[in-house]
Amino acid sequence: MKINKPKFWDQKKISLISIFLFPLSLVTLLVVFFKKKFLFIKYFRTPIVCVGNIYIGGTGKTPTSILLGKELLNQGLKSVIIRKYYKNHQDEYNQIRSSFKNLIINKNRYDGIKEAEKNDYDIVILDDGLQDYRIKKNLEIVCFNENQLIGNGLVIPAGPLRENLNALKNVGIVLINGNKNTHFEEKLLKINKKLEIYYSYYKPENLEIFKNQNLLVLAGIANPENFFQLLEKYNLKVEEKLVFPDHYRFSESEIQKIVQEADRKKLKIIMTEKDFFKINNFKIRKIDYLRVSLQIYDKEKLINKIKKLYD
Repeated sequence: MKINKPKFWDQKKISLISIFLFPLSLVTLLVVFFKKKFLFIKYFRTPIVCVGNIYIGGTGKTPTSILLGKELLNQGLKSVIIRKYYKNHQDEYNQIRSSFKNLIINKNRYDGIKEAEKNDYDIVILDDGLQDYRIKKNLEIVCFNENQLIGNGLVIPAGPLRENLNALKNVGIVLINGNKNTHFEEKLLKINKKLEIYYSYYKPENLEIFKNQNLLVLAGIANPENFFQLLEKYNLKVEEKLVFPDHYRFSESEIQKIVQEADRKKLKIIMTEKDFFKINNFKIRKIDYLRVSLQIYDKEKLINKIKKLYD
């Protein structure tokens, strides 16, 4: 059964539920400690760039991985994205393949990297895997979104963090999707003075088909409020929102009912690209997605840093 992210995770003030769950969060931290302390680290000859997060979901790991993979490929480096296989993540695999063909999916990241080495890839990009402590990474990029950042700052289940901020002590780069946040930067640099901080944003590519339309937003992603804010930023007229859990698997009959209801209300359906790839096999033509491209400030500086791993 899929559940929506608890709202108390993103409350700046610690809730009573978080306090009640805090002992379980200590267990999470203990598990992380023992994994880091006692797992045997595996090294590889191919440089590994890990794009991960400590806030669970919705931070832009996959779009970042795709952008880096394409840029490196365009500059002559044979790059590959590696994803761990999860049964309910087919939407993300399809999203990657639609714009970047060099993708390896494996139940074990170690085996995926070995496959990449057999195929003589120059650089491996791990899309997720920051918490796979067995794998030695040459560069770790940790993604945040300006709207959530670290939520209430607590570790699962009391909060949304996979591990606490001290995990950034040995990280090379933080990438924040959103506006510059000096206060958050200062907080991160107190943990790691050598940390390089970059910013990114999403640029809509097909806004014109949604202008002057009354919209029904369909979202089954980790942080749908980020998508809603993007629509608001570009003055799109949202009349209704339908929110589902992240990686939700829509049925064709379910989508048909939503389309019929939208038609009845004279609304145009809009969804994210990630959600669209969950339903693109359905024979339904009345749904469009907002096509966006990730833009990174100082992108060339970041790409050059990654290229040096291969030199």
